[in-house]
Amino acid sequence: MSLAIRVAGLTKTYPANPPVEAVRGVDLEVKTGECFGLLGPNGAGKTTTLEILEGLLEPTGGEVEVLGGRWDKNERDLRERIGISLQETRLSDKLNVGETVALFRSFYKKGIPAEEAIARVSLQEKVRAFVDKLSGGQKQRLAIACALVGDPDLLFLDEPTTGLDPQSRRQLWDVIREFKARGRTVLLTTHYMDEAEKLCDRVAIIDHGKVIALGTPNELILQLGGEHVIDFTLDGSAAHVTPEVLQSVKSVRSARPTPDGGFTLTVSDPPAALPALLELLRTQGAKLAGLTTRHATLEDVFVNLTGRQLRDAD
Repeated sequence: MSLAIRVAGLTKTYPANPPVEAVRGVDLEVKTGECFGLLGPNGAGKTTTLEILEGLLEPTGGEVEVLGGRWDKNERDLRERIGISLQETRLSDKLNVGETVALFRSFYKKGIPAEEAIARVSLQEKVRAFVDKLSGGQKQRLAIACALVGDPDLLFLDEPTTGLDPQSRRQLWDVIREFKARGRTVLLTTHYMDEAEKLCDRVAIIDHGKVIALGTPNELILQLGGEHVIDFTLDGSAAHVTPEVLQSVKSVRSARPTPDGGFTLTVSDPPAALPALLELLRTQGAKLAGLTTRHATLEDVFVNLTGRQLRDAD
């Protein structure tokens, strides 16, 4: 399968005293036709990496190929073949939806009609509405229409659903799925782990300027050693209940404390782990305040790798 993006040994250092190493040797390959997620907290190097791929920043070192071209040699051609939607796009309040998308269409030699781009994001009823009269979700869909109107082969989406209500988020998910179904490539960043799991074929987790995990969501979850999670809290303190003690429980693969004073256990067999856990707590004189079981998520992967919640890391 051909590659839409190839990154080898990417570095970016900002001059300071001492110098700031924002990206420290990132290697990535994004296949044509896949939706690839770039995950990581602010300050991890995720946004810097994305802006280098978009041609907005020059790397300090390494190799970057986008759609088979390089920004230092093929910039004009690449601009014609990519679409970019920022986390927060400021559009002119003096233009309506139709005029805004038509303006962006004029920037490209080839593309799709403005009306088609508006239809793809389901804004036909708002075509004459001014930008400042749109809701947050409608503004995000308009920004994506502006990114789609050039009929790009590669679409960059930076936090496309941050701050949106659930219905607006799912509407944008449908837009992304439809774009991918056309055989095009999507590179997105997100803080929502459910979003990455539902949309992305593969994800890379970046922390401290390096890729610390790469694979499909299922592959990364399986690396935890179990697909199931037990979350529980105790009624009062129990000094003898520690992650080390909990890891001795049958079927428990990993154990970690949570900010609310409870614990999260990754287990391979919940029916075997639950009775053993309850017996351990009884022998330790600890009383349960609450307990839930669930499937492991990418959030659990991130916490296991970094020791902190993705959104809390901001």
